[in-house]
Amino acid sequence: MNYAQAITKYVRISPRKARLAAGLIRGLSVSEASVQLKFSNLKAGRLLKKTLDSAVANAESQLEVRREDLKIFEVRVDAGPTLKRAKPKNRGGRHPIMKRTSHFTVVVSQSKE
Repeated sequence: MNYAQAITKYVRISPRKARLAAGLIRGLSVSEASVQLKFSNLKAGRLLKKTLDSAVANAESQLEVRREDLKIFEVRVDAGPTLKRAKPKNRGGRHPIMKRTSHFTVVVSQSKE
């Protein structure tokens, strides 16, 4: 079975929040997943849709299949590096602020019909 994938790295969103959007589209056809992400009210949905569109474009150019024949094979959200910042607190102390990043991986394959 042929696969096409797209990877987006260092996206400035927490992996925990991004996995909510990834769960919406897991196992769907590409057209249904695109609609789900477009109308979901999540920041991760907007960011994940870009990666999905890139994976579909890769499949169309490399595998020469149509968009309607594609299905989402795998959606993975991994943790990227964390930007560590600090906020001043009382008596000279500090409170850590962890700005988390994510890596998105979307793999599409030809659906069996």
